[in-house]
Amino acid sequence: MLVNAAAGPLGRSHMAVAPILSWEDLGLIQGSGWLFQGLSLHIAPRDRLALIGRNGAGKTTLLRLIAGEIEADRGLRSVQPGTRIILLEQDPSFTGFDTLLDFALCGDDAPQRHEVEAIAGQLGIDLSREAQSASGGEKRRAALCRALASEPDLLLLDEPTNHLDLAAIDWLESWLSRYKGAFIAISHDRTFLTRLTNATLWLDRAELRRKDIGFGGYEAWEEQAYSEEARATQKLDAKLKIEAHWLERGVTARRKRNQGRLEKLYQMRAQRAAMLSPAGTAKLKIVADDTKTKSVIVADHVTKRFGTGENERTIIRDFSLRIQRGDRIGVVGANGSGKTTLLKLLTGEIEPNEGKVTRANTLIGTVIDQQRSLLSPEKRLRDVLAEGGDWIDVRGVRKHVQGYLKEFLFDPGLADAKVGTLSGGERSRLLLAREFARRSNLLVLDEPTNDLDLETLDLLQEVIADYEGTVLIVSHDRDFLDRTVTITLGLDGSGHVDIIAGGYADWEAKRKKPAGQAAKNKPRQAEQANTAPNPKSRKLSYKDQRDYDLLPGQIEELDAAIARDEAALADPGLYTSNADKFVMLTEALKQAREEKDTAEERWLELAEMVEGQGR
Repeated sequence: MLVNAAAGPLGRSHMAVAPILSWEDLGLIQGSGWLFQGLSLHIAPRDRLALIGRNGAGKTTLLRLIAGEIEADRGLRSVQPGTRIILLEQDPSFTGFDTLLDFALCGDDAPQRHEVEAIAGQLGIDLSREAQSASGGEKRRAALCRALASEPDLLLLDEPTNHLDLAAIDWLESWLSRYKGAFIAISHDRTFLTRLTNATLWLDRAELRRKDIGFGGYEAWEEQAYSEEARATQKLDAKLKIEAHWLERGVTARRKRNQGRLEKLYQMRAQRAAMLSPAGTAKLKIVADDTKTKSVIVADHVTKRFGTGENERTIIRDFSLRIQRGDRIGVVGANGSGKTTLLKLLTGEIEPNEGKVTRANTLIGTVIDQQRSLLSPEKRLRDVLAEGGDWIDVRGVRKHVQGYLKEFLFDPGLADAKVGTLSGGERSRLLLAREFARRSNLLVLDEPTNDLDLETLDLLQEVIADYEGTVLIVSHDRDFLDRTVTITLGLDGSGHVDIIAGGYADWEAKRKKPAGQAAKNKPRQAEQANTAPNPKSRKLSYKDQRDYDLLPGQIEELDAAIARDEAALADPGLYTSNADKFVMLTEALKQAREEKDTAEERWLELAEMVEGQGR
């Protein structure tokens, strides 16, 4: 059923006007059980709803039910007469269409051609392009043209920003802000949801909750709901207590740890800002003798051109940058501005026409480009991760495949499930798990956030922050870049590359300043880092401050000890060959786990104190 976080079952009373769509007692059987059972849903004419839930929770299925594309197994669906419902699918099929325009105008309910072409002009898409050779971004734009030109009363958006560049996302946000109808959006783009939504639907363990707050208030609502649930189960059995404890701490703890990582990120941005030349150009000053030894990629006055004669185009012009070990580099810009070319230059896939790119001899790269289609649907998850075995080598540390699956938010029992049974987002998460296990010191992420749920994005942020090497990220997810990168490379399509110490918001702020003013001001995020109180001067006691600084390292050491003991105890012959060692390791493992729990609780307490002081 539909519930409000604190108010219990939620009926029609929250609706100020009559709903355009209602569903009572919605039920759908999937496989051997109910995917949904007893859900209720009411949508008002001006609702702007964010639909939130883990990958595999059934978000896309719920949109298809609302659109009438699939039939429910039970429940009463009521739609106000004349209501036009349009679904923008995440991956629409273009099979059977010669051109993108053929797709946009197909069917009896096709929109008017002039409306489609008007939107296409604003989005900058040529609909005469062959459908089968079109890129993901071109197909997404064509699907948007069809959906928006159809004059919907209720618009259902399944990951609408996937494959769109920043200019197209800005245009879509502007269109939706003027739109007079209702919409429900599934999206990993926090900025998109925060700017546009006024209510949130949360699909969690087959229960649908609604709260009339935009996505900006979702995370606080979620933590409150889990905390209330944990308190409500205190008198139940131990298994339920453990589950409730995990729900409360698994979500809240990760976000608190990420707050600490954000503080460290701001400090790193300030350090990199100090190394940029006053004009904000790509050339970095060498501030210490060991800078050269820390450099992993050095680009020196690099220019790259394609074509010849009148068709010649300069993609990258006079670009210089010294990338150091541990840098997190974000690459942004419109489609066709040269982001992929820049990545290929930095990683050595192509050579420049002018200038030089030098890479450290010890550089070992891993590229994660979201090619989840390469995962065979017939393979089991353990086949993908551990070649069918029980153990996987994760950057030199041996881990059990079930434990590793849990780290990436999978039920450990899914180790023998087929890849084909996973949702698109779950396959992306599986691909991340496989690639992050490989030993490397350079990680290249091409649109890593596509199709991921918000909890996985939090996890990805955490994994990237803890990665010991250098990271290059191409993404249109503005919030993700703001939480992750130390330097942003912004391409404007003319060949010039802006280099900003900070994230997307810092690059955007720089672009909006007059040219003269931009050169005189430090990047915004770096200013914040420089003016923020030094961690050493927080109003904590000496012991509190020492614990806050040292506990993360101690937790990492305990994690390593736990992994070693678990690996040793996994030997089936250990007990019979050396019972004393078995007992000793068992006790040591128990103690290490208890110490880790205590350390994490203490660090979270201190993190909350620091956060409460305005950090």
